[in-house]
Amino acid sequence: MYKYQVVKGPLVTEKANLQKEGYDQVSFKVDKKANKIEIRKAVETLLNAQVLGVRTMNVRGKRRRMGRNIGRKPDWKKAIIRMAEGQHIEGLEGM
Repeated sequence: MYKYQVVKGPLVTEKANLQKEGYDQVSFKVDKKANKIEIRKAVETLLNAQVLGVRTMNVRGKRRRMGRNIGRKPDWKKAIIRMAEGQHIEGLEGM
């Protein structure tokens, strides 16, 4: 799997911002088939940062209604990356 396919984008939520400020952790949406080793290599090469740990979780899509029809949002995978102390990712600083 290519590194550009593994990391889909950053997660910008209130909880992710608290983790970034307090614990040097950054959250990303990743491909559902990617494992921790692929995620670590992709983040290190794409963002030029030292990764200390990777935790992943599968997030189930929520049920949504549109009138009388019931649908579901797609399932996705989230990765929480623990960075080395003092390292920052330039694109995520303003978020």
